[in-house]
Amino acid sequence: MNIQNAQQVVDNWIKEHGVRYFNELTNMAQLTEEVGEVARIIARRYGEQSEKESDKNKDLGEELADVLFVVLCLANQTGVDLQQAFDKKLDIKTKRDHDRHQNNKKLK
Repeated sequence: MNIQNAQQVVDNWIKEHGVRYFNELTNMAQLTEEVGEVARIIARRYGEQSEKESDKNKDLGEELADVLFVVLCLANQTGVDLQQAFDKKLDIKTKRDHDRHQNNKKLK
C-alpha cells in the first residue's frame, strides 16, 4: 500500500466508523499523545530508564501505527497529498544528505 492508498483507507474508515474527523487542533493533541506513547516505549525498552511491568506488553508497532493514523488524518483534513510531499522530501534529503552521511566519521 502506498501513502495515497493509506490516506484513502483512513478517509473511508472515518466515513464508515467515525462521525467526522476531529478538528485539526484536537488531532494535533492526539498526535502528541501518540508520539509520547512511542517515546515512553523507546525510552524504557531501548534507553536507560527501567521498563515498568505495565509497559512490557506494549506493542511498539501498534503505537507507531497510531502515530501514522493521526498523521494521515491531519494530511486528509488539511488537503496535503502526503505521497507527493514525502517523495519531494526524500528527493531533497537524498540530494542534501548523501555526502554528509557518507563522510560522517561518527557513523563509521
